[in-house]
Amino acid sequence: MRTSHRLYHTLISVFLLLATASVAHAGDPGNPYPASSSVSSQKAGSILVYNVYTSSITNFAAQNSRITLTNTSNAARANAHLFFVDGSTCSVADSYLCLTPNQTATMMASDLDPGITGYLFVVAVNDLGCPINFNYLIGDVYVKFPDGHATNLGAEAIAAQFSENTTCDANSTMATLTFDASGAPGSYNPLPRVLAIDNISDRVSGNNTLLIINRIGGNMATSAATIGTLFGILYDDTESPYSFSLSSGACQLRGTLSNNFPRTTPRFETVVPAGRSGWLKLWGDSAAAGIFGAVINSNPGVSANVFNGGRNLHKLTLNPTPTITIPVFPPSC
Repeated sequence: MRTSHRLYHTLISVFLLLATASVAHAGDPGNPYPASSSVSSQKAGSILVYNVYTSSITNFAAQNSRITLTNTSNAARANAHLFFVDGSTCSVADSYLCLTPNQTATMMASDLDPGITGYLFVVAVNDLGCPINFNYLIGDVYVKFPDGHATNLGAEAIAAQFSENTTCDANSTMATLTFDASGAPGSYNPLPRVLAIDNISDRVSGNNTLLIINRIGGNMATSAATIGTLFGILYDDTESPYSFSLSSGACQLRGTLSNNFPRTTPRFETVVPAGRSGWLKLWGDSAAAGIFGAVINSNPGVSANVFNGGRNLHKLTLNPTPTITIPVFPPSC
């Protein structure tokens, strides 16, 4: 009988050890995404860039944006300083959103910034309003325009590269963010310099491709930086290049790819004729320019070859020289 009891207890102990090991293995979350990895909509960061938001003043059903922001930290509260940048005038309106651990929030552009189209810049800050290392923010925006362009875009995440921001304190009124990955206080991942659209569909088949480019820079207390001049190359599907330039005094450039935008010789519909495709890349002429972008296709057709939707632009090269200045004051939440 004692042998039976000992065997029973031994089997129970083995079972518990195996069960504990199984649970530990099942709960293993893996390694954290490296903060040093390049800017991406597939990671968390201390800064988020939402490439576009829009809202009508009255017809919200046709033109609006649903913005989400999530704090993925299991333990820490998030203070998010939101900067809404008017894409046309580069004026900035700001507000705070504070999230408890693991909290997500949804906002409508029609409630926050009606009648404006632009981009949203979000910075994690402490209780003084100083930028901090808080690489736990993720988000996305579902945007719809009245002409039929609609898509969901992940927020581009930029991770902090510093441990403590010793250059900002209770006496600070402004803080400078640098994107050089140096590890110095206020340093973040480098911003994109060259962007690319990997595939462009022809217009003859009914495709209406909206290109959006944002210049990230300036002073968020006064005005965001303007785009200036962009240089680009459009390629057909036989590798032939056609250069172009675009100029804008705004901080967000929006246009539908056509014979007039961008202007190439020969024109766009000759480079990308019916049933064919192309791709392009572009960059700013300023060495200090950091840009993000997105593309959204709208096609009213109903055939099997019709596809609608959008995505953020690919980043081909990075730029470690841009800076941004933000105002510093305590969160209101």
